[in-house]
Amino acid sequence: MIKDMQTTQKTFSLHADVGVGAVTLTVANLENQIRFYQQALGLKLQSQEGNKATLGSDSTALLNLIEEPNLKKYRGVTGLYHFAILFPNRKELAIAIARLFAIKYRNSPTDHIMTKTTYLDDPEGNGIELYAESPEDGSWTLKDGKYETRRTDGSWSDGREPLDVNALFSLLKKDEDLSVPVPPATKMGHVHLHVRDVDEAVDFYHNVIGFDVMGNVKDFQMAFVSAGGYHHHVGLNTWQGVGAPPPPADAVGLRYFTVEFPNQKALDDAIANIDKAGVSYNKTEEGILLYDPSQNGVMLKLR
Repeated sequence: MIKDMQTTQKTFSLHADVGVGAVTLTVANLENQIRFYQQALGLKLQSQEGNKATLGSDSTALLNLIEEPNLKKYRGVTGLYHFAILFPNRKELAIAIARLFAIKYRNSPTDHIMTKTTYLDDPEGNGIELYAESPEDGSWTLKDGKYETRRTDGSWSDGREPLDVNALFSLLKKDEDLSVPVPPATKMGHVHLHVRDVDEAVDFYHNVIGFDVMGNVKDFQMAFVSAGGYHHHVGLNTWQGVGAPPPPADAVGLRYFTVEFPNQKALDDAIANIDKAGVSYNKTEEGILLYDPSQNGVMLKLR
């Protein structure tokens, strides 16, 4: 877990069981993206109709894709840094990474000590993290604007070490079936966003939405917010530049991500807090859609 959490005063906190749900992306080539997410990530195609598709596990939607014509990838704008798919254990992560190795898809296995992970981009440049929790190996510390990682024996780590994939792959059988889809317990663990100003974004996600601030790491120009003490449900950074503009209308990438609530009262309480803050939103069939100051879309809905 993260130790020494840094928080600020506020009157409302999200229900402890709030989490991040499916991410919706605007894509340039729907069929190509479906093929990638099935073959490279092991997601199951849950539905496809017209220019839309949903992928995930047998039981959980993780990704919605909406195709639009004449799109391209932009740099130096706000939007998605990555979405992070959380596997239930190290063996399932091992299968996911071994699958990428088998098809020779470029990825970057990384040991964050308290999580084991790999990073990659999809064919249209959307960032992806695949990870499993490993709190038995150590913890992060976010305190006084500083970021630090300690192993369980107390030794220091920068938290960005190369992952020992051989040790991870030792969890697999020699003839492990890498074609299996992701297990039902797989879920969206967090999203990490490019924003124009970290403090401004923290104020929105903390005081308007109701997340707790887990740390504002000035040295790295990033911050983490979450519900229920999780290390982070939303990461925020200015790595595309302070003051970065939102992406143009013809950009591939994030439409919105979902924040899921365990019951109607928890959702109603959050909406009441948004109303109190005077922030506008749109009511949709899925939930309520609003935008952070960097124009990243956030959908609040029942789980």
